[in-house]
Amino acid sequence: MKIKIKNKSYEEVLALPAHHHKKPLKQNIFWRTLLRIVSAPDLMATHFKYERIGMERLGKREPALFLMNHSSFIDLKMASEMLHSRPYNIVCTTDGFVGKKWLMRRLGCIPTNKFVSDLNLVRDMVYATKKLKSSVLMFPEAGYSFDGTATVLPDHLGKCVKLLGVPVVMIETKGAFARDPLYNNLQLRKVHTSATMEYLLSAEDIKALSAEEITHRIQEKFSFDNFRWQQENNIKICEPFRADCLNRVLYKCPHCKTEGKMEGKGTALTCHACGKRWELDEYGYLVATEGDGYFSHVPDWFRWERECVKREIDSRTYLMELDVDIYMLADSKCLYRVGEGHLTHSIAGFHLTGCEGKLDYAQDPILSYTLNSDFNWYEIGDVISIGTNRALYYCFPKNAGDFAAKARLATEELYKLAREHRHAAHRQALASKK
Repeated sequence: MKIKIKNKSYEEVLALPAHHHKKPLKQNIFWRTLLRIVSAPDLMATHFKYERIGMERLGKREPALFLMNHSSFIDLKMASEMLHSRPYNIVCTTDGFVGKKWLMRRLGCIPTNKFVSDLNLVRDMVYATKKLKSSVLMFPEAGYSFDGTATVLPDHLGKCVKLLGVPVVMIETKGAFARDPLYNNLQLRKVHTSATMEYLLSAEDIKALSAEEITHRIQEKFSFDNFRWQQENNIKICEPFRADCLNRVLYKCPHCKTEGKMEGKGTALTCHACGKRWELDEYGYLVATEGDGYFSHVPDWFRWERECVKREIDSRTYLMELDVDIYMLADSKCLYRVGEGHLTHSIAGFHLTGCEGKLDYAQDPILSYTLNSDFNWYEIGDVISIGTNRALYYCFPKNAGDFAAKARLATEELYKLAREHRHAAHRQALASKK
């Protein structure tokens, strides 16, 4: 899938009219059926089936909040089959509206910017459930999983659930990640898919529980490991490209500790700094061709990379410097290419400069709990996106190697640290008043 791109100067993009917010539309039976029909070929090809758990507790006309894990594009197609009997609005990113706003609104889509505070989103979800009497489908992780495990959820999720006050249903997919992992450049594998749809919280439960307790219960359900699932269920993936671009996720060699010299190609992952080599076997295990393999499980390797990033932050040595091509998203007409610049990520957060000295944007770590970083975004390239609801900056580094995963890990760890400092300052302020 590609996106419409247009060249404009930075000043011209800033001068574009501000986005005019519109309330979501109720999805009617025609568009719901169309989405289901369009999705059917992929679901048939993957022999999709699903299980309902406790769903008899949800009334046929009762709005609900459906929370679904996010592994690949087929997730929405699965949802179209599972939810076809009821109207539902879909929370999706604003870039999905580019060039097709009219269609997306009639499909019931509610636009929002990833990992940017958006009060309109909450208002739209309340409007959908209370006024339109529609359910809401939301991918609370927002970004696709890099390593097949759950990505971080927003702190305020429980507050949002209490504000809506409608039952919560969890949809967990199986096989979606194994079929089309984000790192693998849209190369589809022959894998069957399935899902479970489980009634999680009633309206009465939501009233009785605190926001923190609700968030905890949801987080417990968002605990999965797609590589482990593959191994425990003996799911065989024979495609000869299964390790292609795995270096996007496993960017650091555990043997020589070098970053940016890993290469995933075919079925092998190789460090070109020290020559260490692993095979990604048909069941998703990493097997060293000789000597100590360090890690046999992809998520274990990724967790180790997180710990390495955390140590860099703790020692105040973390720094990422990237020369970038800069694009902006300011409306639903197209993505605007505005020039070149330089992106710095450090313990102080992000700092983007460029467009012949006209752009200077800084983003503090406390502003976002994670990062909108992606692989092969709209087939343009690997990307880091930062910004506000007024202007989003999509940064495509020039010949930078593997940066997206590390930048996301660092953003999450920097946010945790900033949040701890804020909480400590708040506690100290309260203590000083006593």
